[in-house]
Amino acid sequence: MSADEELAKDLGLLSAITIGIGTMIGAGIFVLPGTAVARTGPLAAATFVIGGVTALFTALSASELGTAMPKSGGAYFYVNRALGPLFGSISGWANWMGLAFASSFYMYGFGEYVNQLVGAPALALGPITVSAAQTIGLVGATLFIAVNYVGAKETGGLQIAIVLTLLAILAVFTVVGLLNGDLESLRPLAPPGTTDQVLPVTAIVFVSYLGFVQITSVAEEIKDPGRNLPLAVIGSVLIVTTVYALFLLVLLAAVPTDLVADNETAVVEAAQLLFGRYDIGGIGLGTFGWAMLLFGGLLATASSANASILSSSRINFAMGREKIISPSVNDIHQRFGTPYKSILITGVLIIVFLLIGDLELLSTAGSVLHLIVYGLLNVALIVMREADPADYDPDFEVPLYPFVPIVGTVSSFALIAYIEPRVIGLSAVLVVFAAVWYLLYARQRVENAGVFADWILDRSAELPDAAVAAADSVSPEATETAASRANDDFRVMVPLANPRTERELITLAGAIATQRGGTVHAVHIVQVPDQTPLERGAEHAERMDAESQKLLDQARADAETFDVPVEAHTVLSHRSFAEIFDAARTFEADQVVMGWGPAAHGRAEPRLDELTQDLPCDFLLLKDRDFDPERILLPTAGGPDSVFGAEVVRLLREEFDARATLLHAVDGDESREEGERFLEEWAAENGLSDADLIVDERDVETAIGDAATDATLLVIGATERGLLSRFVQGSLVLDVLDDVECSVLLAETARERTMRERLLGIERE
Repeated sequence: MSADEELAKDLGLLSAITIGIGTMIGAGIFVLPGTAVARTGPLAAATFVIGGVTALFTALSASELGTAMPKSGGAYFYVNRALGPLFGSISGWANWMGLAFASSFYMYGFGEYVNQLVGAPALALGPITVSAAQTIGLVGATLFIAVNYVGAKETGGLQIAIVLTLLAILAVFTVVGLLNGDLESLRPLAPPGTTDQVLPVTAIVFVSYLGFVQITSVAEEIKDPGRNLPLAVIGSVLIVTTVYALFLLVLLAAVPTDLVADNETAVVEAAQLLFGRYDIGGIGLGTFGWAMLLFGGLLATASSANASILSSSRINFAMGREKIISPSVNDIHQRFGTPYKSILITGVLIIVFLLIGDLELLSTAGSVLHLIVYGLLNVALIVMREADPADYDPDFEVPLYPFVPIVGTVSSFALIAYIEPRVIGLSAVLVVFAAVWYLLYARQRVENAGVFADWILDRSAELPDAAVAAADSVSPEATETAASRANDDFRVMVPLANPRTERELITLAGAIATQRGGTVHAVHIVQVPDQTPLERGAEHAERMDAESQKLLDQARADAETFDVPVEAHTVLSHRSFAEIFDAARTFEADQVVMGWGPAAHGRAEPRLDELTQDLPCDFLLLKDRDFDPERILLPTAGGPDSVFGAEVVRLLREEFDARATLLHAVDGDESREEGERFLEEWAAENGLSDADLIVDERDVETAIGDAATDATLLVIGATERGLLSRFVQGSLVLDVLDDVECSVLLAETARERTMRERLLGIERE
């Protein structure tokens, strides 16, 4: 059994967007304009636009994959799931090393800005001469590594404040630049020898667009991810691209090009020049402009570096979970509660890269490694669309498929060709290392072959032998087939709140999971007062942890009698009953087994949810009166919920050797002969032809009440009356509940309903 603690979905759209913008608006715009302008002149703005458009195609693909598979690890997880662990190893290592190179680049830029403020000497470390910017960057990197090691972190509110501050600084600079701009300064737009440098420079500045995919890494924490995740991913790319292009055009129109070219802190000097043309009370504003942009540069580079270090731990976690690397890398520090080994390894890499690299090497290495990941991510989308696995159900779909992922793939890989050969060579070495690592280490440990390999092996008779042999040669040695995983992936979630009802719920869930070869997920939802932020609740949750552990340990012990895997989770939330439905989505449950709560009104979901959304999966609500499935009664009129109830009855009958009885109450327009014929046909269609059959000509409530006197468990479908109908006529389920003495199991299957059906109910033909 594994036990973990989860936070509810508390990231709104604004918080999600700021994750992407806060990571992207960093050293890219505060440091790289000097390099871009030196090689392309005014076309530097075009290089950032081309980079943004290239990122946009991948952002669309990442949005679809993120809503279909909201898992930690983001792009790595999607590639691993779709293309298999060989490419998963390549994308995981590339993403990890790419973040380390990017963090080194950000800290180098941080050093340049601090050096503007205080100055620092160069150092000689043996044969290596460390510049002032590198020296400061090393100090800053050590500080941020230490901060992450001990667990201090930015809150969502702080990240929003940082992003809004940066955007405000850039907006003020842009306005002042527009007031002093001269379009003639942009001429010639393409100086001789610059056009052929556009794509190579685009490859250099692409490091400025590495933040948007990080949003998918926190998809599990985003409210309404089907809507908010695509808006955040795509919106952050569009906003940042617009800001970059406008900022650069204004910069070049307002100050001499020579001031910007090959100047890592050009924006600070430009601000000093522009603001120096104004004064308040005879006091010039040049120093104010200089300080404002300097502060912006420090804030942007520091925020981006810290976000990259944080993101790397998510990649490590996902790789460890899939056994691409040793799970021990993700060991949690007993005192600080952080993945300290992962942070230390990443920190050592950042420091080494800082010592051996310059700004261009660090930026291009970060770019090329992420371009590899982005290219594979677009391929992963194509594989998932074409293979169409049963569990692939995205809330957002890429428009103009397959044009978008094809262009995203080609543009990502093609841009690599314009990067300096030594960086391409370095990246190729890493790709080879990742492949060898998989073949020699991970292949013996990982279990999932990936959707693409399953698709090929399942069609081995139709496809060329070479393709089948290639897929088989790199498949994990302990791989499972898609057919065997179909049952292993079946998840029964049990929300636990009351120790008195826990055993019966686990008994029912364990029986279902045993028959389906699946897993029980025991979830204890701990309600935190509205006045207490969830993060603070998690920090002071010793009492809640003890209660959860006791409850979950008992659930494990009770489930052991069924010999099924049990995963335990504690969810901190400001809600209780309503959080069950979000938890079912988070843990990708196929069925939820829960106690009959006070909110039950003939259906599983609360009334508001019944009107606004559909169930995330099938639900079973147990009204327990000494749970005993020996003699099961199932009334049916042929609705979808009674079909689901029949499935549950079959599973319980197999597990407990129970006797099943089917009941059909004929209505006024139906004869007894028609009722008998219907019940016999329905029983045969639903695998219960050997059950006892009862046809009753009395009203439904009376028929059920009498038949239930000999039953130990009544399985009944959710009411098909709509919300308005139940207000007027009541609910059969609630009426029957008071008339019977045995346990009652309400079955409701997940399905789409129109607003008319939600309000008035389903009409029988």
